Amino acid sequence: MIEARHLRVLRAVARTGSLSAAARALGCTQPAVSQQMKALEQTAGTPLLVRAGRETRLTEAGEALVRHAAGILAGLAAAEEEVAAIAGLRAGRVRLVSFPSASSAIVPAAVAAMRAQHPGARVSLVEAQPPRSVEALREGECDIALAYRYPDAAGPVEGDPEWDDLVVRPLLTERLVVLVPQDHRLARAAEAGEEVGLAELAREPWIAGCPRCRGHLVEVCESAGFTPRIDFATDDYPAVVGLVGAGLGVAVLPGLAVESVRPRGVRTVGISPEVRREVAALTLPDLARVPAVAAMLDRLSDAARR
Repeated sequence: MIEARHLRVLRAVARTGSLSAAARALGCTQPAVSQQMKALEQTAGTPLLVRAGRETRLTEAGEALVRHAAGILAGLAAAEEEVAAIAGLRAGRVRLVSFPSASSAIVPAAVAAMRAQHPGARVSLVEAQPPRSVEALREGECDIALAYRYPDAAGPVEGDPEWDDLVVRPLLTERLVVLVPQDHRLARAAEAGEEVGLAELAREPWIAGCPRCRGHLVEVCESAGFTPRIDFATDDYPAVVGLVGAGLGVAVLPGLAVESVRPRGVRTVGISPEVRREVAALTLPDLARVPAVAAMLDRLSDAARR
């Protein structure tokens, strides 16, 4: 493989007309120049220089290589500058995949802080629920995936990949709350700051969320002694709030989801015993060493603490 340092020496010889002059121009010794030229000729497999007394001229192969050397060295310099810019966070990109409530409650502040501190870095966002978001990370479709899991669950939801091979940056642990219509019999408990057991809602119609959340709802309700009657299922949190507000059922939502919408016509009630959800930013070990990705993870952690 031809080395860039050898090409630079060849260009110096072509420009100055001799090995000694090239050595002076490069700030090294003539033997060092001769040694590098020999190495380049061995790599090329043909003579590149013709030495006649004190003069040195290029062979046809040498002239061809010099013509290409300018473009090669210019491209290498541009690549080095681009990599240096990325390493110094003057450039670079971070592709985020996030679930909706984190997109509204955590991501905006994190991206704004990233842009303020590193304006040359580009950040993009696509929404997806886990486990799809984690699959996107593993398939190279994003650099950071925001995801969640339920530590009290009996086991992973079917299709949910484990996180053991990923870099996990914990962001927060949030409580789940029950949403009831404002005229519901348990609305007073919400006003008094009291908590309720899920068993008190055993006869209620339920509004469930995404497949993972729906599976977790069934699991925690069954642990409370009943199977919920799910009349509606939607991934859209405002729709969940609207259905509850219309008196069509009750729902369980995480704190971030409640923060992301205006819960009109509903009351939130704490659950006893507590049901929690862990939210984390995930990336691959190699990506975690990329400066822009590492900086974005820090900004997500900062935003989640606010």
